[in-house]
Amino acid sequence: MPARAFVGGRIATMDPSLRDPEVLIINNARVEAVGQRELLDAYPHAEVQPLGDRTLLPGFIDAHNHLSVAALHPRWADLSDARTLEQLEEALQVQARAEPEAPWVRGVLWDELQSDFPLTRYELDRLGIDRPIIVVHFTYHQCVVSSPGLDALGIGRQTRDPDGGEIARGSDGEPTGLLVERAWSEAQAASLAGYADPDRWGDWIEKRARFLLEQGITCVHDAACSPEAETVYRRLASSGRLPISVLAMPHPRAWFSAPPRERLEGPATGEGDERFRIGPMKFFADGGAHPAVEVALGEHRVTLGHLFPDMTDAIAMAVDRGFRVAVHAMGNRGVESALRAFEWAARIARDADHRFRLEHATLATRDQMKRLAALGVIGVVQPGFLEAFGRYREAGLLPPMDELTPLAFRDLGEAGLLLAASSDDPCGPLHPLQTSCIGVTRCTSSGFPLEPEQGLDYEDWLSAYTFGAAYAGGQESERGTLTPGKRADLVVVEGKLEAARAPRVAETWVGGELVYAAEGSPSDDPAT
Repeated sequence: MPARAFVGGRIATMDPSLRDPEVLIINNARVEAVGQRELLDAYPHAEVQPLGDRTLLPGFIDAHNHLSVAALHPRWADLSDARTLEQLEEALQVQARAEPEAPWVRGVLWDELQSDFPLTRYELDRLGIDRPIIVVHFTYHQCVVSSPGLDALGIGRQTRDPDGGEIARGSDGEPTGLLVERAWSEAQAASLAGYADPDRWGDWIEKRARFLLEQGITCVHDAACSPEAETVYRRLASSGRLPISVLAMPHPRAWFSAPPRERLEGPATGEGDERFRIGPMKFFADGGAHPAVEVALGEHRVTLGHLFPDMTDAIAMAVDRGFRVAVHAMGNRGVESALRAFEWAARIARDADHRFRLEHATLATRDQMKRLAALGVIGVVQPGFLEAFGRYREAGLLPPMDELTPLAFRDLGEAGLLLAASSDDPCGPLHPLQTSCIGVTRCTSSGFPLEPEQGLDYEDWLSAYTFGAAYAGGQESERGTLTPGKRADLVVVEGKLEAARAPRVAETWVGGELVYAAEGSPSDDPAT
């Protein structure tokens, strides 16, 4: 194919050393040159791609996404709009009829703040479905299961809570069906077992990945990549069916468990190619629906949430075997546990550029932020989380805490952490251009503001979705900026890069090939 020249409009390279270029040349799936208009003289046969009043950016990288799980969501009952018990029951009955051979009936994205009813196993039992039922919370950190579900999991009155989890019980001591954190993790793994057929799973991943391209996302870091998901990704990549690039973060089947020893002996961070590569190994310091927090409430200091068993030894073992590591830590107690593990791992890391990642960093103290920055830790954050946290604050379920500011993005950046942006999809809003608006205004969809002084500029978020995310994945030599030698994964957007009104994705290019053009885009016109 001939070289292609993008001209006119704005070329936002995300590299501060390249200011206001007028032309970008791509050739052989790479960015070949960036410069002023006279650059065209060196490429007289280049096919000109006029930008008009649009902006050219690097393809977006979602640094914390669950593609392998989100891809399966169309197969399950979507409970995000279930406002009444009757709506939830109807959705689950439809699901049971749609997949009669599935060992579990799965409903996902239940949100108790949107519902007007409590949910226990007894409500699920009244459906009369003779298979286990699981209703997964939108955080993917807790669920409610039916009585047959509890039986299938071997959970009864005498079952002890797992470390870092809870089996909720009624006043009579019987399990209510609510399983939290590590107790949820086991239920999740069991209920997914019937959906691991690699061929069908691959089809769903391919379909979901094409939807991501419509959002300008050309790469994801799959932050919960089970051994089975790794196998499916490899098959898709080797057969040319993986539409986007994937950085896999190895993970056990039961998400919150320690990684199995056999996976520690497998392919390590960096192995693979630009389409599918192994990234950092993922660990958990605390919960998500119930993060581990220590705060002052009145005259007392209290500890809340679930702190998982110390992971220092497991992280040290992973680092010794050549893995970089990422740690989920939301509350300040979880962040402290992650810090201890990072400090120890830094002493034994084979790679001086250990590139530690802190996933979420939702409630960290300023002192912790400084210590994280001193270790070179990258903050992988989710601006879209402001919607849920704002709703919890508005409902009075997230009280103000003097020493802890939720999602303190500005403080994290000023402390010296590089920020990588992400969605946590399907647990949070997906679209980079829209969630960047939330990251600026810090207002929920109802207009409720959550600590607006912690907002970042719109283009700072775009940098976090490109260069910051690439750096977090060790991919900065191949993507994240529009500089010579980088992959020609590009996104063209229409509208100003500002939070007042989110721009829209007009085109997405992967490896120099147009893979998506929005309706009305010049590239969508067959005559062009």
